[in-house]
This record gives sequence, C-alpha cells and structure tokens, in this order.
Amino acid sequence: MKLHALLLAAVSAGLVLLAQGSSVVLAQGDYATVFYRSGALRIVAHSYRPAGTGPFPLVIYNHGARTGRERTEQAFPEIARLLTDAGYAVLVPERRGFGKSEGSTLAEDVGGGDRGPKLVQRIQAEADDVLAAVEYVKNEPSVDARRIAIMGYSLGGMVTLSATSRTDAFMAAINQAGGALNWNQYPVLQKALLDAAGKIRVPLLSMVAENDATTAAARGVHGAAQTRGTPAQLIIYPPFTPSLPFPWNAPGHALFTPEGIGIWGRDVVAFLDTYLSR
Repeated sequence: MKLHALLLAAVSAGLVLLAQGSSVVLAQGDYATVFYRSGALRIVAHSYRPAGTGPFPLVIYNHGARTGRERTEQAFPEIARLLTDAGYAVLVPERRGFGKSEGSTLAEDVGGGDRGPKLVQRIQAEADDVLAAVEYVKNEPSVDARRIAIMGYSLGGMVTLSATSRTDAFMAAINQAGGALNWNQYPVLQKALLDAAGKIRVPLLSMVAENDATTAAARGVHGAAQTRGTPAQLIIYPPFTPSLPFPWNAPGHALFTPEGIGIWGRDVVAFLDTYLSR
C-alpha cells in the first residue's frame, strides 16, 4: 500500500518512478534521485547522465560542508553540467547527515572538545558512504564501472583522499582545496591527509587558490603522493574573489563553488580525459 501510494504521488507530481534493485529512482528534470545503503544508513544521491546510451565513465562528486545548511538538499547541477557535457555520468552522494540522508550532521559529530580527532573520524565515516556508492553503481548498466573517477571540494576533498586511499576502484582523483580551512588548526588532520595521500596509487590532481586559508594542504598532499610514485599534479590558481560575501575569511576557498567553473573547469575535464579515456 505504501508503494502504491508513492506511485500515485509520483505520477500526480509529474515524476517517473522506477524500481531499480532495492532502490527507488525519482526522475527530476535532468537528474534522478537514488537511494543506497551505507552500513545501516540510507544515503541519498543525485545521478546525472550525458546524452546517449552508455555505458559512460563516471565521476563521483563529493560536496563540501555547507555549514548551517546541511539538511538542505543540493544537487550541484552546474558541476554536473560541466562533466556531462564532456561525456561523463555523475553521481553526487549526499553523505551521512546531509540533505535527506540518514545519520548525524557534521556539527553533531565534530562539535566541542578537541575537534581534530573527531574530524578525522567523521571524514573516514563519510568516505564509507562514498565507497558504498561505488558498490551501488557497479549494478548500473549505464555506468562503465571500470572507469570511475572521484572529485571533491573542501570537506569533500578530504573525503575524496580518504576514500581513494582505501580502494582500487578509481582511475583518477581530484582534490579541490581539501583541508585548506583546517590544516593549520589540527596536526592530527594533517597527518591523516598525508597518510591517505601516501597510499593513493592512481593519478591525483590537487587544486587550490593562492588566497585560500593556506596552500600548504594542497602542497602537502601533492608532495606525499608524488613521493610514493603516484602521478600527481598541483595547480595553484591566482587569487580569487567571489561576487558575494563568503562565510569564511578566505575568499579563495570560494573558487571551487560553481562561480569558479570558468577558471578550473577545463583543467578538470582535461585531467579526466587523460586518465579515463584509456
């Protein structure tokens, strides 16, 4: 009865409801909302496909913290458009505590006391959600599971490093300002990110603006990966000033919001084309 009611509601709202294994997919314009399990948690993700029949190479995009708006769904269509126009399918997991995904929020898990160890633990837990997404897409016929890349901004960049260090499922990884806002505060976080970078065995691109809170995080991660023989690239962009006030005292950190796509978008696509076209 509940599924029947959901079907009626979807039809009346002009949506298409499809059964897909144990998931439910609601088509919403140019993307679909999908659900998968990460341990005991139900995770929501937004799925985009380029034109054509596929199977397509896939990019998993990891969003940042969006402090104060954790429970607001955000599908990042601008980022997805950049990638789908280049021929890539895109999956945007709303990791635990974000959007309508189950689990406690970042603030609930990390707030109070010595935040460094708590932040590292939270990053690792969110990486679990990303690795669960990889298992989910392996059953998607429109995705070429042999060609998956991962990309993340800020908190999502740290999650990207953690997830990539723990699997051989990815062909390439992109870290956009991961750890820049926290690097100088938490030595334990520095160690965790450097350790993760040292375990990565796929090509890694690190990107940061010169006027972010620090460039040391990107430089450190790049160096740790390069030292272990990983093909690693580092791009430090000129200072960036967003058009609207930014919540942090580091305007360059806003470079990797959709407003900055015109600056870094070509570099991202060129990197992906180099390593996912094989």
